[in-house]
Amino acid sequence: MKLYRFLSDDDTSAFCHKVTAALNRGWELHGAPSYAFDAAKGVMRCGQAVVKETAGTYTPDIRLGEQ
Repeated sequence: MKLYRFLSDDDTSAFCHKVTAALNRGWELHGAPSYAFDAAKGVMRCGQAVVKETAGTYTPDIRLGEQ
């Protein structure tokens, strides 16, 4: 099955660590990163889609962060 996640966080090193951790667990970048201003929080936010091929059958109760 192919899994999809969209990672997002404030524009800090925490976001880079989140993406790096996913890459080291076998996820691959999918598309370009996004960058936008969050007016409610007054900060820039980053986002990056990642995908992963894995064995099994998809069900909505799969915990994507644990894959």
